[in-house]
Amino acid sequence: MEQVKQRSQLAQIIRERRAIKKGYNDKVVTKELVLDLLNDAIWAPTHGMRQPWRFIFIGKDQLPTFAKRVAATYPEERRENRENYLNEPNAILVVLMEELEVQKQWDDNYGAVASMIQNFWLLAWEKQLGVVWKTNPHNYDPEVKKILNAKDNEKIVGFLHLGYFDEEPPIKERIPAIEKFHIFEG
Repeated sequence: MEQVKQRSQLAQIIRERRAIKKGYNDKVVTKELVLDLLNDAIWAPTHGMRQPWRFIFIGKDQLPTFAKRVAATYPEERRENRENYLNEPNAILVVLMEELEVQKQWDDNYGAVASMIQNFWLLAWEKQLGVVWKTNPHNYDPEVKKILNAKDNEKIVGFLHLGYFDEEPPIKERIPAIEKFHIFEG
């Protein structure tokens, strides 16, 4: 008889987590919840304890103004679409990263921030809070950095769209690790 592998609760959450891009309900995402999740998420690995992240929370009440300002950085024909898009989630958490001149340190910082975002995403999923990490053209626009009062040495790593949802998207299977696993043989 074949033995079925028991997965840990953490492994189950990792496998169940989905990107929630649409279909948010009206339940409010509070800054208190986001801060609570971040206080655990920041325990991600961070080389030299640089902790290179910074966060800007845009709650539901601020989203219309924020969306309008960011949409204004786009060409006229795209503004309405971008404004509607930025108003879809219940909140947005902008994640910024300290950029350093030395490539290795830049890479270390990006890896730390990506790990922290994954931690946040998993913790949010556990609370039935949907997340999707967005890297749209406005993430790279100097005008958007000004809107956010980002420092010269900060990179916008992503806009995390946040919202509660009623229906989970379907699971998309992964290519088994064994198919991408190789052994160095000298």
